[in-house]
Amino acid sequence: MAVRPKASVVPFVLHGEGTGVAQKLTAAGDAGHVFHADAYPAFGGADSAPSPLFYALGALTSCNQVTASLVAKDLGIQLGRWTFEVQGDLDTAVLVAGAEGNANFHRVEVRATVETDADEEQFATLVAETERRCPVSQLFKRSGLEFVNDWSRAALPAHT
Repeated sequence: MAVRPKASVVPFVLHGEGTGVAQKLTAAGDAGHVFHADAYPAFGGADSAPSPLFYALGALTSCNQVTASLVAKDLGIQLGRWTFEVQGDLDTAVLVAGAEGNANFHRVEVRATVETDADEEQFATLVAETERRCPVSQLFKRSGLEFVNDWSRAALPAHT
C-alpha cells in the first residue's frame, strides 16, 4: 500500500538548467516564475545575476516576512512596512581552494525592523514564533552556524 503524504505537505518543485556556473531556474506551478543565478568572476561566473548565496539570504528575509505575517494574524496584531539587513560571513577557503572544513556561512545576522501595533510582549512573541516557524530560519539555525536574529519594532503609522 502506498504511503500518502500528510494533507499539510506542499511540494515545492524547481527546475534548473545552465552552463558553466550560470543557471536558469523555473518554479513549477501555474505562474512558472523564472529566475537566474550566476557567480562572481572569482568563482568562475560573469556576475550576470545574483549568486546562489544571495538567494539563500534573500530567502531568509522573505520567509521571515511571510511567516511573521502568519504569526501576526494568530496574535491579532497588525504589521506594516518591513526593512531587513542581512549579512552572511563566508570563509571561501573550502569552496574555492578545497580546504578541509565546512563550506557553510559561519555566521548570519538578520536585522529586521517592522512597523506594528504590537506591544513589547506581543512583539517578543512575534519574533520568537517567527524564528521557530520559519522554514528558512530553521535551515540556517540547524546548520550549526552562528545565527543572530535582531528585530526592532517601529510604530505603525496612523491611518489618515
